[in-house]
Amino acid sequence: MMNLSSLVQSLRRSLLRIESRLQQAAGWDAQLALALAAPGPGLLPRHDAHLPPQEEQQGPQQPPGLLDSILWMAAPKKRRTIEVNRTRRRADSKLLKVKDNIEPCPECGHLKQKHVLCGFCYEKVCRETAQIRRQISEMEGGPLRAPASETVVLYEGETPSEQDKGKRIVERARKRPAWFS
Repeated sequence: MMNLSSLVQSLRRSLLRIESRLQQAAGWDAQLALALAAPGPGLLPRHDAHLPPQEEQQGPQQPPGLLDSILWMAAPKKRRTIEVNRTRRRADSKLLKVKDNIEPCPECGHLKQKHVLCGFCYEKVCRETAQIRRQISEMEGGPLRAPASETVVLYEGETPSEQDKGKRIVERARKRPAWFS
């Protein structure tokens, strides 16, 4: 990792390159020049900066500085105005959309979206299915004794058809709900 003095030196070299290119391109005066501002003497290059890198490494090692452990990130160049911030936050894509596809459920009367199953009816289907599963597990005596055949649920007053031969039949002692086909 670069130490701070080498970072300052590389920034200084970059600024000098940019300055010379700008002078060539725009014909700047030599009086106008870019400068690097550094707060405090700790950021300035050391006295032995003119030595080659091998001799600098042989000298005593400096302990890591405070700025060596900082994760440097990009910062905005200009402040965003309140108007720009509010315009961005209140963009049309971020506002709530008015839903016009809402209708009452034909079974229970609760409001729901068109072409979407009603949440209240779905809860009823889940409860009925859980009761059927519980009844099946009681019939079999455990989860590992399930036959490898299709299951048919028959409600009160229904009889098995010819297609239901060889299938597992679960009989429910109640009337078939209108929504449970």
